Amino acid sequence: MAGITQDWEPVVLRKKAPTAADRKDEKAVNAARRVGAEIETIKKSNAGTNKAAKSTATLNTRKLDEDTENLTHDKVPSEMKKAIMQARMDKKLTQAQLAQMINEKPQTIQEYESGKAIPNQQIISKLEKALGTKLRGKK
Repeated sequence: MAGITQDWEPVVLRKKAPTAADRKDEKAVNAARRVGAEIETIKKSNAGTNKAAKSTATLNTRKLDEDTENLTHDKVPSEMKKAIMQARMDKKLTQAQLAQMINEKPQTIQEYESGKAIPNQQIISKLEKALGTKLRGKK
């Protein structure tokens, strides 16, 4: 027990230093003004704007303007839409009946016959089976 000693040095507890956000707070700035401390204000050049995004947008816009490639979806060729219509009429089916036979919506048949649909090989093969004609060879 002779080796035990007490440590009587004082322990000082302090508040943590203010963070950068705390120093920029309006209350802290006003308190510093009252005390007479120096306050530095800096106007940032891009503050409150999104200029960095604007600069890349102009590059992308220029690339799009220079691009002359025509990017459109394929449409049903007129020969195919006429063949679908003719085969359906020969079987005396309505668009709704044909759609029901191939488990598609009537709107799908309407789009194929009007030429607005984007050709789907699965639907075309269903139409070929239901109508008993070859549609793909007539492209």
